[in-house]
Amino acid sequence: MSALLELQDVAKAFGRVRAVDGVSLTLDRGEFFSLLGPSGCGKTTLLRIIAGFETPDAGRVLLNGRDITALPPNRRPVNTIFQSYALFPHLTVRDNIAFGLRVARRTRREIDDAVDRMLALIQMEGHAHKKPDQISGGQKQRVAVARALVNQPSVLLLDEPLAALDLKLRQRMLMELDLIHDQVGITFLYVTHDQGEAMSLSDRIAVMDRGRVLQTGTPAEIYEAPRSSFVAAFIGDTNFFEGRVAGLDGDYCRLAIDGFADVRCFNDKQIGPDQPVFLSVRPEKLHIAREAPAAKPSINAYQGRVDDVIYLGAMTKYWVRVDGHRLAVHRQHSRFLLDERPIVWGETVWISWHADDGYMLERFSEADARLVERPPEKIGDVPDDAPAGEDAP
Repeated sequence: MSALLELQDVAKAFGRVRAVDGVSLTLDRGEFFSLLGPSGCGKTTLLRIIAGFETPDAGRVLLNGRDITALPPNRRPVNTIFQSYALFPHLTVRDNIAFGLRVARRTRREIDDAVDRMLALIQMEGHAHKKPDQISGGQKQRVAVARALVNQPSVLLLDEPLAALDLKLRQRMLMELDLIHDQVGITFLYVTHDQGEAMSLSDRIAVMDRGRVLQTGTPAEIYEAPRSSFVAAFIGDTNFFEGRVAGLDGDYCRLAIDGFADVRCFNDKQIGPDQPVFLSVRPEKLHIAREAPAAKPSINAYQGRVDDVIYLGAMTKYWVRVDGHRLAVHRQHSRFLLDERPIVWGETVWISWHADDGYMLERFSEADARLVERPPEKIGDVPDDAPAGEDAP
């Protein structure tokens, strides 16, 4: 794939708030690319800059090598799908899809052929003459996609397009968006705060926080090898440990962590002795059992007590207290539940993980603490300082 869209050190401030702070990105032709981050991180502002609805204070936007930074929205080969669908209530499904082509003064035959192709693509040929208030939320979303694609833009921008749908419909629309992208081959730039959406749809993801891109990579790279504590905590659940390097053993190191004796970890960052470290281990990498695992140099194993249990159907979430630490453990149900006696609250258990399943990060910040999932230890023990609001003022 070749580069289609390029952002070069783009910045935008609203008053004293830097909504976008020196962002540089490259999107490949035909790629499904997601901007992922919490509310207020700058992702929607960045999308509006690409669309031409906002002018950056600094930096450039290039499309096919051409500088489009100063072009108005109507002169950019870019279309946007908003969360609200923005369908015209007085027009039929067919006329909504045809609207942009009529504005562009295409011939009647060109319009009819293009709209027919879009109706077939979204499988709504039988609904062409209905008004928006006569179709479902999922169908409205499909019409919005068809209207945005009908004039064949170079890039399709999608701003939280599924946020208004219920869970089942959202999951179905995710699959449909993926199929549509595969069929049309256009570059999609998808903005979302939902990690599951980004992970399931994207070829690559850019994780944003406070106006900056913290990491760009494939879903597997972002999840398995996060470069910061924010990315590790925001993409799924994780357990954090703070300590120092107590010794080196080839490609591995021994960590001194309060409450844990001799934790082994792969030393991918080549950190030296006595250096402070921050260790992250995903809950699904931990094994929970009543019996201690066989002793091996590559296995970290510690005894603890089950502090909380949440059954979720496909898996059970455990919180296990180990000498003052509360560890999250995700156990998939790979066989019928009654084949063995379930581990329950209050039991003494062993928690273990392989040395290769932990990764070392920079030290954790208080601002990132809100992202770490944990059950409340007492009534009212729920953080109330979560970020709110949208990116743009």
